Amino acid sequence: MNRQLRRLALVSVLMLVVLVGATTYWQAWAAGGLQDRQDNAIERVVQFTIRRGLIVPESGKAVFAANRRKRVSGQTFFFRRYPTLGLAAQTVGYSTAGHAQAGLEQSMNDYLTGSNTNLSNALQRQLDRLGGGTVKGNTLELTLDTSAQNLAMKELGNQCGAVVAMDVKTGAVLVLASKPTYNPNLIDEPGGYEKVLKIRGACGEGAALENRATAGLYTPGSTFKMITAAAALDTGKFKPTSPFYDPGYCIDYGKPVSNAGNPDQGGTEVFGHVDLAEGFQHSINSVFCNVGKALGARVILDYAKRFGFYSIPPLETPADERAASGLYVHGKLYDPADQNLVDAGRLGFGQERMLVTPLQMAMVGATIANGGLVPRPYVVQRIVGPDGSIVRDTRSSNLGRAIKPSTAAELTQMMVSVVQGGTGTAAQIPGVQVAGKTGTAETGVPDVYTAWFVCFAPADNPRFAVAVVLEKQLNGFGGAVSAPIAKAVLENLLHG
Repeated sequence: MNRQLRRLALVSVLMLVVLVGATTYWQAWAAGGLQDRQDNAIERVVQFTIRRGLIVPESGKAVFAANRRKRVSGQTFFFRRYPTLGLAAQTVGYSTAGHAQAGLEQSMNDYLTGSNTNLSNALQRQLDRLGGGTVKGNTLELTLDTSAQNLAMKELGNQCGAVVAMDVKTGAVLVLASKPTYNPNLIDEPGGYEKVLKIRGACGEGAALENRATAGLYTPGSTFKMITAAAALDTGKFKPTSPFYDPGYCIDYGKPVSNAGNPDQGGTEVFGHVDLAEGFQHSINSVFCNVGKALGARVILDYAKRFGFYSIPPLETPADERAASGLYVHGKLYDPADQNLVDAGRLGFGQERMLVTPLQMAMVGATIANGGLVPRPYVVQRIVGPDGSIVRDTRSSNLGRAIKPSTAAELTQMMVSVVQGGTGTAAQIPGVQVAGKTGTAETGVPDVYTAWFVCFAPADNPRFAVAVVLEKQLNGFGGAVSAPIAKAVLENLLHG
């Protein structure tokens, strides 16, 4: 009899444990997943009874996302407001009743609502609900430097384009500027979303909601020569002193492919006898066309992958708001099994079907500056609980080695020569050695280009890497229009 009672008691206890466990799971740990289902109307309403965590820069000098309290029928609701307006709108995103979520507001929703699987947070959340208290979310502290971000947005002006800046040692993303931008406070206003969709920059296109810094895909032009040169040097097939003869073109598939036009002389540039380093310094397409043919497309693409191409960079923003860099065909990433299907000559100087994001090109610059190690980019420095405790603190790491340290050192010197006496002299900073690479990519429209500049400084002890891209530049070469923006942002970070 006692044995039967003990067995019954044990079964009852087990059932109680299962019941408590199931209740805890669905009310605490699974709550975040349920809230992320944007077709769940009830949960969407419940979200606005939570005081979402703030989104702020690590410096605490601004607030990217805060709360606006509103009483409705005796119930307190919290709605988002964005004090910095369009400063980092595409990265921070929005959380609204009418149009769901975007940016970090979406991807970090579990933390912002306190629904993450941190045990103490989950238990506190349930105690708050049971006690009728307000559930409080965690605060996100971002790596964005508000001064540099402000400057980058100002420098972009009304142009369409983006600026990305990184700490080359840690991977912390300090600038994610995208233009045109929008005021996220408009999203939930009557007709506001439609107004945002109609925003146009000087390029005549909309897509203000698109984060051009992380999802904008552009032909890299001569900035891709950093990859080609890395492959050429790292494989040992070429040295900085390897000789070339430049007649103003190279022969590719039996046809001449000309160098870029010379804005000072008219017609194409002709340099005659040069070496690889000089070909890089003056961005000579014929040199890199011949390097590309000698290496082959497979080698170049394999080195591109080492830098992070063909993978979506691991940032904390939503995956569908980031894009992988690589060859594209009909809007889809294309990794050919047969290298003969790729024009290695044109690939060598960044044309062909290669498309890249500004974030990826900043990573290329940061990798060279970091001695060949690819820093893992991140924009959320830490997550802080309502009680001030650290829920998560990001530690720097790398994504692997792309090139040997000796190759990175050779590339650095070649990039320094670009700024000292090549195509990037507009990026010179008094007292600071800057390493950079210009890019001017054809768009299919005569005299209209995609203008690039990628750089890092100080070259002898690198701290920051910057990538700038400007769309639809009439007669705008990267060294003339993008390099000054990169210089301004670098100076701000170095001396700010």
